[in-house]
Amino acid sequence: MSAGSLAQWWADKSTAELVWLGIGLFAQLMFSMRFLIQWIATERARASIVPETFWYFSFVGGLMLLSYAIHRMDPVFIIGQATGLIIYSRNIYFIWQGKGVDKGPPGVPMDGDAKPSKGFEVDGLREPARSKA
Repeated sequence: MSAGSLAQWWADKSTAELVWLGIGLFAQLMFSMRFLIQWIATERARASIVPETFWYFSFVGGLMLLSYAIHRMDPVFIIGQATGLIIYSRNIYFIWQGKGVDKGPPGVPMDGDAKPSKGFEVDGLREPARSKA
């Protein structure tokens, strides 16, 4: 492909098509970042690691690529990205569950988690709080 034919191709594209091309390229960059993140984490640990950010880049990049695939009306690309989004969402759900996102703010006791404010327990026996004298 010569520079002249590339310039002609560029000139033949509408502004909307060039914007979508930019969205598609940026989406692919976002999706590819997950591999860079995974590679760096693996090199640092000297073991195969899949960091949490891998799944966030996967989801955002996959969502952007799905929108691009829908714009291009490519059923193979649409099915592939939509399926990936289910997997990425499920992994993010498990990450959030593992962090206790649904347990409320840290430091605030939930049902059954309240601790006595005075005294302490030793071998199942409650010791009274000592006064400062």
